[in-house]
Amino acid sequence: MPAPGLRPRSMLFAPGNRADLIAKLPRTSPDAVVIDLEDAIPGTIEAKAAARPIARDAARDLIAAAPHLAVFLRVNAPHSPYFVGDLAVLTPELAGVVIPKLESAADVQFVVDAFRAHNLNLPLLAGLETGAGVWNALEILKEEAVTLAYFGAEDYTTDLGGRRTAGNLEVLYARSKVALAARLAGVPALDIVVTTLNNEAVFRADAEQGRALGYAGKLCIHPAQVALAHDIFGTTHAEAARARALLDAAHAAAERGHGAFSFEGQMVDEPMLTAARAVLAQLQEKTDE
Repeated sequence: MPAPGLRPRSMLFAPGNRADLIAKLPRTSPDAVVIDLEDAIPGTIEAKAAARPIARDAARDLIAAAPHLAVFLRVNAPHSPYFVGDLAVLTPELAGVVIPKLESAADVQFVVDAFRAHNLNLPLLAGLETGAGVWNALEILKEEAVTLAYFGAEDYTTDLGGRRTAGNLEVLYARSKVALAARLAGVPALDIVVTTLNNEAVFRADAEQGRALGYAGKLCIHPAQVALAHDIFGTTHAEAARARALLDAAHAAAERGHGAFSFEGQMVDEPMLTAARAVLAQLQEKTDE
């Protein structure tokens, strides 16, 4: 299992009933992967039951084949008729469990209690994708069991009776609120899915919005999206070089006794220096891996 403190730039999904696709998940080197028993499986008792053993066996095979890959399994929502049955396929080797449609701290405790009853102790990736989930984002993400989060725009918009648009204006408030709650709770958050496939420009524009809002990475539903997510949510050589130059200039200014100075025609303040340090820290984290 990967070390605690995971901050994935990409999280690639595969249907829980497709062992062939699950086995291919490592090919594009995502930071984390999700074997999905929720949206990717038809919503019937029979379909969910048939998918579980496939997902369980495929997860074990994947973890054995790629021990350094963070493998998650997404179960169905806590109060759905499928949740309890999903618990039987969870194993300690998983990096964590994705819990969709959490709406309160009480929901998190319900999951923790259910895990405990099945002798499970796994980190939770909290899915915030309903009106109540977004409204109560901070209390949900402050729960000790929650170590990661994501915002789901499609389900959120459906819950509100709205319509998805290319500009994402209808989810701007919720998307921002989840990012803010994640920051206050100290939990990395993953940004929304891009459902348009085979269009790099669309993915890049959407992901740039997410990064600007403070998201740590992106949910990916196609292997081609992984490299794009790494490019946008990772640290480029140019960004690292600029951060080093900025900090060097700050050091030189401090030695001259100057608290304020300009860099590339811009007045520098402490938040800019903090951001530069964060860029280099992120780069060091990836180097250490």
